[in-house]
Amino acid sequence: MKFGIVNCATEFSLLSSKAYSDPFNEVELDVVFTAPEGVDCVVPAYWAGEDVWTVRYAPAVVGRHRYRTVCSDLENVGLHDTQGEMEVRPYDGTNPLYRHGPLRVSEDRRFLEHRDGTPFFWLGDTWWHGLTGRFRWPDDVRVLAADRADKGFTVIQIVGGLVPELTQDRFWTEWSANAGGWAWEEGFARVNPRFFDEADLKIGHLVRVGLVPCIVGAWGYYLKVTGVEKMKQHWRYLVARYGAYPVVWCLAGEVNMPPYDSTRREEDSRELKAEWTEVARYLRQIDPYHHPITAHPSRPDSREMVEDESLVDVDMLQTGHRYDSLGPTVRCVQECVAKRPRYPVLIGEVCYEGEYGSNWQDLQRFFFWTSMLSGSAGHTYGANGIWQMNSPEKTFVGIRTYGDAGWAETMRLPGSHQLGLSKRFLERYPWHRFEPVTGAHQHETDRISPFMAGIPGRVWMIYLAGEALDSVFWGLMGADIAIEPGVTYRASFFNPRDGRVLDIGPVEPGENGRWPIPHKPTREDLVLVLEAEEQ
Repeated sequence: MKFGIVNCATEFSLLSSKAYSDPFNEVELDVVFTAPEGVDCVVPAYWAGEDVWTVRYAPAVVGRHRYRTVCSDLENVGLHDTQGEMEVRPYDGTNPLYRHGPLRVSEDRRFLEHRDGTPFFWLGDTWWHGLTGRFRWPDDVRVLAADRADKGFTVIQIVGGLVPELTQDRFWTEWSANAGGWAWEEGFARVNPRFFDEADLKIGHLVRVGLVPCIVGAWGYYLKVTGVEKMKQHWRYLVARYGAYPVVWCLAGEVNMPPYDSTRREEDSRELKAEWTEVARYLRQIDPYHHPITAHPSRPDSREMVEDESLVDVDMLQTGHRYDSLGPTVRCVQECVAKRPRYPVLIGEVCYEGEYGSNWQDLQRFFFWTSMLSGSAGHTYGANGIWQMNSPEKTFVGIRTYGDAGWAETMRLPGSHQLGLSKRFLERYPWHRFEPVTGAHQHETDRISPFMAGIPGRVWMIYLAGEALDSVFWGLMGADIAIEPGVTYRASFFNPRDGRVLDIGPVEPGENGRWPIPHKPTREDLVLVLEAEEQ
């Protein structure tokens, strides 16, 4: 008899009764778990090295579960048709990922929620190179994970071995390896379990401190090197090792971006779209837990990265890295939120704080608030020095160098703290029910406006951008807004820089039912909040 806990990964290993010259490529093993109500869950097992296979299972219900193994080699008595039982108990701890269960898309397709229906606020951090050796276990991981969890982050975007910004000849170097070596043996002959043994320690720790790993399978261009079948093997391995955790799958990074040295970029991009569509369909088929799937796009909208948009569940956006991305980012978010059928929308990559010696905390606040009040399901932050995991000894050098600030220094940039304050402020309210004000209220030019969302008769929030951006974003400064008849509001300013709330007093509309937006006490950004008073 084996024992498990609801929503928690339980693992056990099996020993092959036969020796293989190439076990990873010669054998596939699944374990069929049958829940007490009779529902089967087919869980891929992974090759753990030598003649050992391991399965991880996260039961969804209490009770006695049965299991049996199904091996592609029917004559391997150590792996095929092994049977047993697992007694599953309730989880009684405090980790929200275990208490509420893994993530899914809400019924109205506006946001993500836990299995029990609890809304999930996606505030992501970008650790693309987090599984490499420059980011060391345990000390580095524990420090940065604690910092992010304390600030209110909930998601870590991390690449499953095949990291970005490396050409093919530079992948087989120290830049992509950890203490166990590379994720695959040189030439992509077979996966390297030792790399993932160290990755297990990092990903498992994220889950233990309440951070959801958003696991990116590979950067998109690797598919032109591995081919579709090898990439399917790669994804099967990731599902087998991490599917029992409360994860989100990201099909690939910059899905349709050709290799950096490609001489046929348009052709490669079209081929990658078709090939990644095939991989996405395979991922959908083999994941027994049906974790949400997204894709990090090479162009703004991930729904355009595959030939069948139903293969992704979350519309992740990448919108630029310089000041000229301000307007396009806002427009992209608003347009994607307005698309039908509706998908949860969120920025997965925008201006990293500190990149190019700019993009500081004012831009981080701007992107967060304009996105959330335009209907996003969350937001991902990024910082230069963290995404590539610069260490004190090693500054990452890929196809270019982005700066030498280390992750420990970058961790303290104010943008991450201020976004955490803003998230926690929004969580005081039913943010997941907020609807943006529809229709662009144009001023005398083509400037973008407004940034306003809420629940009629209950609460409204209006983002008043800093006046340094006034030439681009009109917002609602100097305007007036209609107040619903019969509702008494009280107004306040929320300061997203320090978390303070300044009470303004009751909202008293004029005879025409409109109320003028009050002047800000600062020329920086503030959030105007109108909250209905109890009658």
